[in-house]
Amino acid sequence: MTPLRTTHVRRRRLGVATAAAGLLATLLTAGPAVAVPDPGDAPAPPGTVSAQDREEARAAIRSGEIPPVDQVVHSDNITHLANIPREAFTGINSDLAFQGRYAFAGNYDGFRIFDISNPSSPKTVAQVLCPGSQNDVSVSGNLLFLSTDSSRSDSSCSSTTQPATEKSSWEGMKIFDISDKRNPRYVAAVETACGSHTHTLVPERRNVYVYVSSYSPNAAFPDCKPPHDGISVIKVPRKAPEKAAVVGFPVLFPGEGPDGGGNPGAPTNPGVSKTTGCHDITVLPSKDLAAGACMGDGILFSIKDPENPVVIDRVQDNVNFAFWHSATFNQKADKVVFTDELGGGGGATCNERTGPNRGADGIYDIAGKGKKRKLVFRGYFKIDRHQADTENCVAHNGSLIPVKGRDLMVQAWYQGGVSVWDFTDSARPKEIAYFERGPLSTERLVGGGSWSAYYYNGHIYSNDMVKGLDVLKLDDRRTDPAKRVRMHELNVQTQPDYFDDFDDD
Repeated sequence: MTPLRTTHVRRRRLGVATAAAGLLATLLTAGPAVAVPDPGDAPAPPGTVSAQDREEARAAIRSGEIPPVDQVVHSDNITHLANIPREAFTGINSDLAFQGRYAFAGNYDGFRIFDISNPSSPKTVAQVLCPGSQNDVSVSGNLLFLSTDSSRSDSSCSSTTQPATEKSSWEGMKIFDISDKRNPRYVAAVETACGSHTHTLVPERRNVYVYVSSYSPNAAFPDCKPPHDGISVIKVPRKAPEKAAVVGFPVLFPGEGPDGGGNPGAPTNPGVSKTTGCHDITVLPSKDLAAGACMGDGILFSIKDPENPVVIDRVQDNVNFAFWHSATFNQKADKVVFTDELGGGGGATCNERTGPNRGADGIYDIAGKGKKRKLVFRGYFKIDRHQADTENCVAHNGSLIPVKGRDLMVQAWYQGGVSVWDFTDSARPKEIAYFERGPLSTERLVGGGSWSAYYYNGHIYSNDMVKGLDVLKLDDRRTDPAKRVRMHELNVQTQPDYFDDFDDD
């Protein structure tokens, strides 16, 4: 565990007068290699910035507007308890899942299991080497699920990269038995069309359904041809996970064109991603609902029949949203927060020039009932702690903080750090706490920062792409009631009904 350095600086208002050349040209690659990569989650190559931007970053550090390189800063109601660096893995850290006293952390090289029974001093229980972008992870009972969204020579954990143009290449879902946390056992693999960028569990008593989100089809890819306008559904028998198989590919964007009926993107909608699948889906099983963030579209759909989801409503924002990335319901299921990953996570978009409405969260109320429910836009939220143009920053993965009567959320913003915010008033959201580090570099745009920031059993856990696992304690009268909520298991994309399924001690 590395020593913690903490300092406090005033809230950051780093103004930038001119645009850095090629600001959004440095996009994070995702899925199979294509000529122009779609936005998504992948390690960003270093990007050049202008001499003026470099000097502005250095000047902001000297003036105290932003902290020095790697320096930790946070609001007074946050305590930084621990940081656990990457050890065996050199790849990018990705998503998190939780079960009992364990945290499961994805990494492009595999996954890691932590014992978090003492949040101030997490201990590594196991590190499983199994390369495959992006290795998003979730757990249910004795099963662990791992997404592979890079073309591999086979489904084994010793596979190597192989072009997606070869029919023998493999991408999809891997399944492990974690009944022994110190010795996870690889038990099954299921190939899915275009791989598995992310996945979402719909758990039942006998089976676990897995919704696989993927995109970027190409006519040259034998296993990823257009149109790719839906999701793969995998059925996994709990007692026989080796029998896991794809049981359907429901079309969410029906249409007559070669790419289905989703958002056409440019040139019809300049700056907006063409919808060729979904990036992320969040389900709310207690309400038989799901929300999909699908590149150029946001959707609300019913999962009453988990093998055959039915779209209820669909929205677009062709003014301020570039790439619909993820979704979060509030506890009452009358709101959805969608995130926009402008710049694919590799751009410096938390600045004055980009403004407060792009690369932000979009807050939608759910109006009406049943099949007549509609998503109604209410407002945007974006951190106002402006970052330097050497820091990748945009809205990313977060979770609810369970407090009755309030809509509270913790969220990752890459090098913008971790933000805690209140959207009880959908039209007037506000930040109430934050944690972040200074830039990784003042000389070039380097990808890093918090990938996922989730609230679990009284603490915030952040998986920093480069710096490792951070554990934060939040002490605030608005969030303190959440400390009484104790979950047995948490996959954030499978939202629980916090107040029906928790232990109150």
